Amino acid sequence: MASDEDADQPQRWYGTNLVGMPTHVLASTAFNANPVQLSIAGTREAHPGLFSLLNGSRDLDGARDMFAHYLLVAFGLRKPTKHELASLDPTEQRRWRSSWRKLLQGWGMDSNGTAGAVLKGWVESRFGMVPSFHKSVLARFPSEAWMTYLQEKAASRHHSNNIHQQLDLLYEYCQWALRRFPPAAGSGQSAGHLRLWRGSNRYEEQISAGRVHDRRCTVRLNNLVSFSLSQEAASCFGDWVFEVQVPLCKVVVFPGLLPGQVLQGEQEVLALGGDYEVMARYA
Repeated sequence: MASDEDADQPQRWYGTNLVGMPTHVLASTAFNANPVQLSIAGTREAHPGLFSLLNGSRDLDGARDMFAHYLLVAFGLRKPTKHELASLDPTEQRRWRSSWRKLLQGWGMDSNGTAGAVLKGWVESRFGMVPSFHKSVLARFPSEAWMTYLQEKAASRHHSNNIHQQLDLLYEYCQWALRRFPPAAGSGQSAGHLRLWRGSNRYEEQISAGRVHDRRCTVRLNNLVSFSLSQEAASCFGDWVFEVQVPLCKVVVFPGLLPGQVLQGEQEVLALGGDYEVMARYA
């Protein structure tokens, strides 16, 4: 809970969460240096069949097909045929549109769109981390920027099909995959981390300690952010590139995790934000 003097300063807010880790710890550089496994309470217990199936898979190709098929059946995500649509009421006709895939595709096109707001709202709900940016800086509350974010994250067209539960399963599946098929340790990569990069043109408002020109500094990233697997790919998104060690437990989506085209960038990794110690380079 924020103190009275911090009540209008969202960057100091921390909420409750469903992962059993104090949010201020989860968002800290100390946690990134010494991460622990996270799990969204009740998710695996509510879907034991999915993880039983996954445990029988021999490779990630088979696992991702199992995951997509399970959610297709469990949440009715198959698009109805014209004949089936005719027998449904208008609400049910729209139900299939609310899916994890649509949200990720929306994020890939514009992380500051409605889909992005819903995903940031999910992070808020499950991990307690408040966003710092949506279309513009989410500074003092209340403000026009905050009202826009709050309206978009509650958009009814994305909340008609247990969308948060779908995203819970996506996160748990991702964590299962990273433990079952761990990524090869690359050069400069710490144990339990992915070495990733992020391009930025707005570094001044992200610095929370140190100076970017000193190369090593601490940045405060949004509660959900995209990273790249290579420095070259990240340099397309900003003049400054941050090299980051992202804990595996903060990864939500990585390349190859899901079937079909989901995110726009082939090398895009979606992960939880917070404070990160980075190595900064001018692209």
